Amino acid sequence: MNATLPAGHPSRDPFPANWPARIGWLALLVYVVWAAAQLDFTWSRFVSGLDNAHRFLTRMFPPNFGGDKWEMIVKGLTESLEIAIIATAIGIVIALPIGLMSARNLAPVWISWPARLVVALCRSFHPVIVAIIFVKAVGFGAIAGIGALVIASIGFISKLFAEAIEEISLKQVEAVRASGASFSNVLTFGVLPQVFGRFLGFCTYQLDSNLRNSTMVGIVGAGGVGGTLFAAFQRFDYDFVLAILISIISLIFAGEILSNILRAVFLDNRTISAWFARGPATKVIAKRGEEE
Repeated sequence: MNATLPAGHPSRDPFPANWPARIGWLALLVYVVWAAAQLDFTWSRFVSGLDNAHRFLTRMFPPNFGGDKWEMIVKGLTESLEIAIIATAIGIVIALPIGLMSARNLAPVWISWPARLVVALCRSFHPVIVAIIFVKAVGFGAIAGIGALVIASIGFISKLFAEAIEEISLKQVEAVRASGASFSNVLTFGVLPQVFGRFLGFCTYQLDSNLRNSTMVGIVGAGGVGGTLFAAFQRFDYDFVLAILISIISLIFAGEILSNILRAVFLDNRTISAWFARGPATKVIAKRGEEE
């Protein structure tokens, strides 16, 4: 009855029930319960797992950095860092033209759709699966890890780069084009300045992601500290496992600091010494004050 009343009528319900949404949430809840039952997820199993985790964590302390273990950690981390940086650099070089070709507001359909197909193929598999394929193809070692992370970098950067280009303002592009500029100049002066900040963010995030993934691909023999971590688990050398995990976390934090420095240098036109002197939080507040 309330549905037939005009809008603004005092008897009309201002918050009508959204029954399709309610039915959808109920169906999701039923599916989650059913899936948990299919996967043998029980409370007793969860409690027993907590007890096992307590014993496992107790054996991990204190972390063992002594003897030749520190040299093994440094060697593995160095290789993981090299794999991540090389893979990110190669992925950026390849992803840049693929992203440009994937943008539907720049490239015709017969170019954008094949490029998007390449991006979809690169994003279809997890880096560990791709690393296994590369290990079978080229053997164990860092080359397999680099190949797997290059594929992952191309898929991620190309997709987000293409979406960023499709959201740009075409007024600047048309202005550059009206001056008689070539297609390369249109890209250089009309397109890239509008997406450079986001593109740099995509690249730094992918470097951070590759630092983490270089550990996982190492577990399947694709180089890096992952192989050392897997071997420590097999030997039940849990205090060494904790030492490796702490080292990996430290490497990720160092990568985060590096990405912040790159954004400060390339986007905010600040020197590295100025970034360290003021700090990232102070820098952001000062920039907002200047804009206001």
